[in-house]
This record gives sequence, structure tokens and C-alpha cells, in this order.
Amino acid sequence: MFVLAHLTDAHLGPLPRARFAELAGKRALGVLNWRRGRQRRFNIATIDLLVADIKAMAPDHIAVTGDLVNVGLAAEYVTALNFLRTLGEGRDVTVVPGNHDAYIRSTAHHALLNWGDYMRGDGANADVTAESAFPFVRRRNGVALVGVSTAVPTHPFMATGRVGEAQRERLGHVLDGLAAEGLFRVVLIHHPPCGQRAGHKRLIDAEAVRDLLARHGAELVICGHDHVQMVEMLPGPNGGLIPVVEAPSFAAGPEDRHWPGGYHLYRIERVEDARFPWRCTLEARGFGSGDTAVETRTVRVLSTALSGG
Repeated sequence: MFVLAHLTDAHLGPLPRARFAELAGKRALGVLNWRRGRQRRFNIATIDLLVADIKAMAPDHIAVTGDLVNVGLAAEYVTALNFLRTLGEGRDVTVVPGNHDAYIRSTAHHALLNWGDYMRGDGANADVTAESAFPFVRRRNGVALVGVSTAVPTHPFMATGRVGEAQRERLGHVLDGLAAEGLFRVVLIHHPPCGQRAGHKRLIDAEAVRDLLARHGAELVICGHDHVQMVEMLPGPNGGLIPVVEAPSFAAGPEDRHWPGGYHLYRIERVEDARFPWRCTLEARGFGSGDTAVETRTVRVLSTALSGG
């Protein structure tokens, strides 16, 4: 059995001090948004409780699907690196970026620059560029972790993402190759490729990504962005279904009216079944409303939905 923990949208605070020149344009709006609401919703005490629970669960690997920073200040990426180190070494933690991690163009490269050990495939060179870094693959005990980036700098008031044609083409080849190896393919992506959301928050090429998954398949897609827990199904090859699972914000407190903070655990194991050779069980752990104890919120078996490639 392989146990995978998934967390997302930690939005690590507090915001570092910044020069006046750094707070122009979109970043100024982000700082205002933080001070008016997010700094009260997201706090380190919440994160510490959830990190302690993850360590107690002792997963084999941890996946982080983006939005570690808030407004793209250079110091935020260093804070995020220190946070990742509390979770584990690069070989044990896999990260993909979110829209906040590419908040403005001038610092969008800092995610890969600082977190490269957590965002590279097996055997990849340390000097990989942002254009060629994704998708990347890590193989762990029969499970393939496929890192996809939707992080692109956007205009003020926009939180959209895009995979892009070149990355989609590479992703199709990657998924086919992993299926031929008989691996359980987990796609890590920040923006969900399905569901309804406001235009300023959408994955711009979501339809193309859905079409790609329908052709090439995956056993599981994990994502974040919306700060809620959600399970949806996408059509996969051969009439199968692909579970797409969103996790809530890792920094939201027990009193959060949007969705209390939490994370997911996946227990993945091979089974003797000609059609579905894997069993995947989702355990959602986090806070109940107003309760600071971290506990199991729901358990769901996803194995009947696997696409099979």
C-alpha cells in the first residue's frame, strides 16, 4: 500500500515587509485583500495543527498543489521553502505551482528557483527551465506522480490558469507511457479541470485538458484553488471515469465560513481485479466547524471509478 497526503492553498503568512516600489499594481490589490480578510482566515496556528497531524499519519509521500505564497514577494518564496522543509525532503514531497505562485511576471520564476528540489522529475537536471519543467514524473512504489503547471501571471482581479498546448501535448505522451508501465497515475494540478467557477478563476483551457484526459486517462486527479472539498468525475478511456478531487485550504481555520481547513490522505493498493487493478481510498482529515481537533471528516472508496488507462 502507498499512502499519499495531499494539501493545497496554504497561503503562508504573514506578508513580509516590502518596499513601496514593490507594492504597485496587482500586488497592491493583493496586499489590501490580505489585510482586509485573508490574514484573519489563514494563520500559522492552523497550519501547525495540520502539519502535526500529517506527521502522525506518516504518509509515504506528500503532494502540494500550489498557492504557497500570496502576492509574489521574493521573501515569500523563501518562507514557503522553509515550510516545505518541515514537511520533508524533496524526494518525499512533490509540488506544483498555483496562480498565486506566479502572481506577477517579475517573480513568477522564483517558485522553480526556490522549490526546484520539490518540482523536478526523477533524474531531471537542476537547470531545467520553466518552459520545459512540466509535466514532470516521479515514480514511487507503483504510483506515478505527474506534476502539471497551470501557473501563469495574470492581470489584476484575475486568478485564471492555463496548461498550454505544448504542455498538454507532452502530458498526453507521458500518460500513455505510464499506462504502458502499469502505474497508478496521479495528476497534480492547481486549477480543477472540471466544475463551474467564475470566469476570473477558471482554467482557460479546461475543455482541452478534459479531452486529453478522456483520450489518455489517469487514475486520479488532485487539485485545489477553490478552497473546498469536492469530488467530481470526468470521462476516461474505454467508458471509465476519472476522479477529480479538490482539497480545502490548508490554512483555513476551524471557524472558516467558506470551508474549514484540512487535507486528504489516499491509500492506494493493487487488487486482484481484471478491470480495476487498483483500490484507492480517500480519507478527508481536518477541522469540524468550530472544533480545533483534527479528525477524519469523510472516507470514500474511489476504486470503482478508475479509468484503467
